[in-house]
Amino acid sequence: MFIGRKNWGFGTLSPHGDRLITSRVSLWTPLTTSSSESSCPLPNKVDLKWATVKNIMSEEAGNVLVVYDDPSDQRSLSLDDTSSREESPDETRLSLETSHDAIPYIGQRFATHDAAYEFYSEFAKRCGFSIRRHRTEGKDGIGKGLTRRYFVCHRAGNTPVKTLTESKPQRNRKSSRCGCQAYMRISKSTELGAPEWRVTGFANHHNHDLLEPNQVRFLPAYRTISDADKSRILMFAKTGISVHQMMRLMELEKCVEPGYLPFTEKDVRNLLQTFRKLDPEEESIDLLRMCRNIKEKDPNFRFEYTLDSNNRLENIAWSYASSIQSYDIFGDAVVFDTTHRLTAFDMPLVIWVGMNNYGMPCFFGCALLREENVRSFSWALKAFLGFMNGKAPQTILTDQNMCLKEALAMEMPATKHAFCIWMIVAKFPSWFNANLGERYNEWKAEFYRLYNLESVEDFEIGWRDMVNSFGLHANRHIANLYSSRSLWALPFLRSHFFAGMTTTGQSKSINAFIQRFLSAQTRLAHFVEQVAVAIDFKDQTGEQQTMQQNLQNICLKTGAPMESHAATILTPFAFSKLQEQLVLAAHYASFPIEDGFLVRHHTKAEGGRKVYWSPREGIISCSCHQFEFSGILCRHALRVLSTGNCFQIPDRYLPLRWRRISMPSAKLPQSSPSDHAERVQLLQNMVSSLITESAKSKERLDMATEQVSILLSRIREQPISSQGVRDTSTINRNL
Repeated sequence: MFIGRKNWGFGTLSPHGDRLITSRVSLWTPLTTSSSESSCPLPNKVDLKWATVKNIMSEEAGNVLVVYDDPSDQRSLSLDDTSSREESPDETRLSLETSHDAIPYIGQRFATHDAAYEFYSEFAKRCGFSIRRHRTEGKDGIGKGLTRRYFVCHRAGNTPVKTLTESKPQRNRKSSRCGCQAYMRISKSTELGAPEWRVTGFANHHNHDLLEPNQVRFLPAYRTISDADKSRILMFAKTGISVHQMMRLMELEKCVEPGYLPFTEKDVRNLLQTFRKLDPEEESIDLLRMCRNIKEKDPNFRFEYTLDSNNRLENIAWSYASSIQSYDIFGDAVVFDTTHRLTAFDMPLVIWVGMNNYGMPCFFGCALLREENVRSFSWALKAFLGFMNGKAPQTILTDQNMCLKEALAMEMPATKHAFCIWMIVAKFPSWFNANLGERYNEWKAEFYRLYNLESVEDFEIGWRDMVNSFGLHANRHIANLYSSRSLWALPFLRSHFFAGMTTTGQSKSINAFIQRFLSAQTRLAHFVEQVAVAIDFKDQTGEQQTMQQNLQNICLKTGAPMESHAATILTPFAFSKLQEQLVLAAHYASFPIEDGFLVRHHTKAEGGRKVYWSPREGIISCSCHQFEFSGILCRHALRVLSTGNCFQIPDRYLPLRWRRISMPSAKLPQSSPSDHAERVQLLQNMVSSLITESAKSKERLDMATEQVSILLSRIREQPISSQGVRDTSTINRNL
């Protein structure tokens, strides 16, 4: 049986058999045995001169608990310098989950105190906790050096109450400390000649749950990033990939399961933050120098900046030549995102993004601002208009920022301003989850239904019913949403063009694009280049997706001449939207009325949409305003065209921004040697369309092959100018 120093209580095995529940236990630890009848093995070679032994037995289980301590070191241990506490019987846990040869014991020797710390740390990790250095002491007066050290559980002690001051904000973070009494004490000894450290006190009882092996690795003490991993992370950061992507790549490289790296995403973000702690003033100078260098290499790169009264960088905005070209066609609808910041320099980042004809995000420009106020936003909008030769967008989507709303009214008075629905919805959990509880998802579904309605009258009635049903009369967020409904609810916005950017799918695509160059920047001076790399990567990926879309055989579903006509003109993305409406049009009936047509679903006897059509002028419009909203004709208008034996969609309802050719043909006569790359891009788009059309039948393919062969022979006969050689070599380097 076990023998040990008498203590204050007794212990029994827990029902699970893996831990010992103790009652008012002080320092329980295995010591030695007094007979050969002991059923449990002893720790390694215990030096009995360090302990006083007495028996104490459990009446319920017949097991003996023991504690040990060095009688020559009788100082009491207090793990909290300000307070102590007596633990209740059900608060303490004793871990017996490690083998005896790995458990610290009185008299155990270590060459250094660091070696003792490492041993105890490994023991703690196996048990399910971590440790920290608690206290160091000198013995027998001053000048003897360090003679005693305490290592304690990371939850030892109690957090002292902070004195609140009005001038200094306080972070209300919950402490993990709970007064745990687990510890190991080591003392310095020179009895055998060479200095060594011996264990003179040990307790392994805890007043909190211990973690499982798959959980303990998340404790800060065991989360480490090696030097090799740090170098790898820094390299990834320079390429502009997100922290989430870094983690996935490193898991694949190390062949570990997701989540089993020795560090977390938070650790990586903290590491990157240390790389960014540079002098902001020097960084600003480097950023301006970088912009000037890019401008020297590319005269079409544009940037503007302002300096404050101390001649320091205040605001800076920039745009690339490719972005300005894209804006010329796809700048009718713009997202002005002001929700991001460069945390390393605490600067708001505003980004202009749109959508191209293939349904993919396109970058227009961005700006770094010192403040988020009307003056700064007004400057950013002026700079953007300057980059785009004074051309303002038809519509602009932003966050619910009143300063930005005021700046837009001043700088872009003719532009329709609306709030991004996905930016609003992102705030719903914090606004309504606590109030609505289990009904939150039900309320959210009803909100989306109201958001997508066509009629303003239906919206007003539905909103009133929703507020009554969910008891939200006094909710300030509901009141604010209703007061600004004309800026976000689709019934109020359908007569304005938004290029489909109000959908959830497009919001995810735009956010993913922004995060690519936002999440991993390491230097402010490199940020302009990182954005350019991210855009170039996106453009290359977009070109690949475009080619894949164009090479796919489009499946005609209705057999209508309008469908096959639209398939030859629109991009696959836009055609799929039109095709959905063509399929639905077959379910509608049209009735001539005095000044147009009434179109409604064949199952309904009332209601419907009013369509006006003038065949002579080629004008058609519908009361649902879908074409004005998305640039795609609605099922109601398509039904009227079909009824009127119209075999082709009028040209004006196949807008340029949704066609396969990116650049307008009207620009060809004015093209000059300076826009050689632009003309090459136009030719690539034409070839892409040629392949798509030719692949639809054997006859078309034979004709295309014959004609292209003739054209290629004629082109090779043409002389090549020196300018053409330079342009061709430049393009080849960029491919």
